[in-house]
Amino acid sequence: MENALLVGLSRQMVLERQLDVVANNVANVNSNGFKADQQLFEEYLTSGAHEDNFRGADRRVSYVQDRGTYRDFTQGSLERTGNAFDVAVVGAGFLTVQTANGERYTRDGAMHMNNIGQLVTANGDAVLGTGGPIVFQPTDHDINISPDGTVTVVEGNNHTDSIRGKLRVVSFADPQATQKEGSNLYSAANGAVPQQDAKSTLQQGYVEKSNVNAVGEMSHMVEVMRAYQQIASMLQNQSDLRKNAIEKLADVPA
Repeated sequence: MENALLVGLSRQMVLERQLDVVANNVANVNSNGFKADQQLFEEYLTSGAHEDNFRGADRRVSYVQDRGTYRDFTQGSLERTGNAFDVAVVGAGFLTVQTANGERYTRDGAMHMNNIGQLVTANGDAVLGTGGPIVFQPTDHDINISPDGTVTVVEGNNHTDSIRGKLRVVSFADPQATQKEGSNLYSAANGAVPQQDAKSTLQQGYVEKSNVNAVGEMSHMVEVMRAYQQIASMLQNQSDLRKNAIEKLADVPA
């Protein structure tokens, strides 16, 4: 009976964590470049008794253990915005941005020019090129971002083509080693080393949408909540069974 309670509690703990992961995916269904999180589980076996005077070997009890999460880096759909500063990364690459905490990496290509002419993200972080931040002149127009990230403009009234830099696109040998930091930013944690990515391409005037399947995640959320309720019902039944057993044992025959 005790084993049933402990197994049920272990399952409830995992379901609670799973609900957090699913809820975060649903909350970011409209976040540009967001990559869905998925949970990893494993079976944890242990013995329910530890005395050495049993005739046979103790039967091991199977618990559920929350091993961790991993990110689904599959490509999200592209949405046309018409904004010349927006780019969608097609491939495994990340844009490099400069934040107050150092260089960070993002798939969110919704960008704009700030009041000093720098190309920045929606959060105001400078987007880095291979030679530093991308800076425009007040007279620049007809901005073009090529698939390899080269940023060109038509300068002034002379219709002179000028290069303002090349967006720094990087990739990781193991993207799972990167660490999410919020605001669609990743850091090169756990030994992850950014490398120049020559395979990914950029598509101007588009942004990559979240790869979260909204319908699937909502269905998953309902499944998790129902499973939690079923475990709660089972634990209540076990508690009632124990209570009834104690009451029966306490009865003194007349």
